[in-house]
Amino acid sequence: MRNSVESIRRRPAAKVLIVGGGINGVGTFRDLALQGVDVVLVERGDYCQGASGASSHMIHGGIRYLENGEFRLVRESVVERNRLMKIAPHYVKPLQTTIPIFSTFSGVLNAPLRFLTHKQGKPQERGAFLIKLGLSLYDSFSRDGGTVPRHQFAGREKALKELPRLNSNIKYAATYFDASVHNPERLTLDVLQDGEKAGGDKARASNYLSMVGTGTAGEGNGTVRLRDELSGEEFDFTADLIVNTTGAWVDQTNATFGTATAFMGGTKGSHIVLDHPELLAACAGREIFFEHTDGRIVLIYPMGDRVLVGTTDIDADMSEDAVCTEEEIDYFFDLISHVFPDIAVGREQIVYTFSGVRPLPRHDETQPGFVSRDYRIERGSLGSTPVLSLVGGKWTTFRALSEHMSNEVMDIIGVQRRQSTAELAIGGGANYPRSAEAEQEWIKKRIAPGLDAARLEVLLTRYGARADEVLEFMAAGNNAPLQSTHELSTRELEFIAKNEQIGHLIDVLIRRTSLAFRGLVTGEMLLEIAEVLSETLNWDKVQVAKEIQNAVEILDRRHGVQVDSLVS
Repeated sequence: MRNSVESIRRRPAAKVLIVGGGINGVGTFRDLALQGVDVVLVERGDYCQGASGASSHMIHGGIRYLENGEFRLVRESVVERNRLMKIAPHYVKPLQTTIPIFSTFSGVLNAPLRFLTHKQGKPQERGAFLIKLGLSLYDSFSRDGGTVPRHQFAGREKALKELPRLNSNIKYAATYFDASVHNPERLTLDVLQDGEKAGGDKARASNYLSMVGTGTAGEGNGTVRLRDELSGEEFDFTADLIVNTTGAWVDQTNATFGTATAFMGGTKGSHIVLDHPELLAACAGREIFFEHTDGRIVLIYPMGDRVLVGTTDIDADMSEDAVCTEEEIDYFFDLISHVFPDIAVGREQIVYTFSGVRPLPRHDETQPGFVSRDYRIERGSLGSTPVLSLVGGKWTTFRALSEHMSNEVMDIIGVQRRQSTAELAIGGGANYPRSAEAEQEWIKKRIAPGLDAARLEVLLTRYGARADEVLEFMAAGNNAPLQSTHELSTRELEFIAKNEQIGHLIDVLIRRTSLAFRGLVTGEMLLEIAEVLSETLNWDKVQVAKEIQNAVEILDRRHGVQVDSLVS
């Protein structure tokens, strides 16, 4: 049995049980661990596998939420955006964003109606007047942070000089700053590991450990049944309080307690990743963020040497896997041509697709784009055991949300807060080099035989300042580069297997590295990584073959990536 599961099975009780290992569940785990609370977190898949890993990779204030009247959420989001750039600088970076604008006063009459009714009606583009008003208010929320510059407006001539491939019909371009998170999965893992380190034996977490129902012994209150999804073993677990942070699956999770709820009304959001140097160059390092012809706010977002395009907002069928459809791909190509009409894009340039279900509240007649992105906490019970269900929430506000949830938990169990996370560095953000020059100096000091600047840059990007732990581990044994990729070595894979709760080969490709996201996975790579992992994870040849086949199927079915397996 895996060590993470074994520690929970050996002592099958805790003060608090968190069900759900997305960023909000993991953030709550960290916060409670820092307060000395005896807490356990379980996740049925891998950490950050659901909506948390299918985001638009943005940490943003949500300028468009102003139109919904969500001023509290926008203010909190801007504050948290600025804060994350300080406490997680290894993953959260400033993002220059440009809005192409095609009219001056369009939408002025429709905006009050949208504000009051949250119904779109006939799509009518937001013009410069409305966007200027929104950005000015947006800047005012960021006044105390001083982290990013204020917005700027440019006329057509200047805008086309800066971004010459933009649609020549634009009248203005507005540029402001938000933030990006290129590695949301690794940031989630950092938050989790901070919690484990802070809590010691009182903070335990396991992925691939699902809550499948109430306890079998029939004692009732607070006892649930857990199942190890890798071994199939089941056991009872008892908690004084349960926190349900399973996102769009909150209602299904409550049903396993025997409690019927109808809190959720998630919507599907899809994205594509393009290997398209011409489109990448046209963006000039900026996110292009705009309103498409149907009124949907969409984005074209350069990430390294790839371009991310998204997103849709469609009512989700929770009985089916969320996947990017052909219709959605056509929609993405259409939105690209709206802004960059002379740049051709084809399906052969798509290297990865992904979809997730946003954990939005039930919204009945409200159109998906106007559903609140704010959160609330619902109280229920399993017998006399309190159950707190999280409804809503977004990546940007996870720290504040986790603090709010933890405060509610501690109020119930009678524990006082002893530490805030507001200024506490996350994982590899502690002692991270704060400028491009400092990053180069960090790399230069660590160049050694077998470690050139390119390899060190990969490690710094992947782990932040925690890269020093990986380098120390790599130096303590026989470390050889992989033949299939220069971005991994045998000892780094061993480090990942020993320290990052790997359940399947696919975890390494999608969530411990960005190899799948960037379309770099090959059959040779699958075989080589699986064989290296097998030594640490005790996979025999049969299991290696199963892991490779599982990875091939997931990449094809969920992400539109075809990889030929070298294992028959």
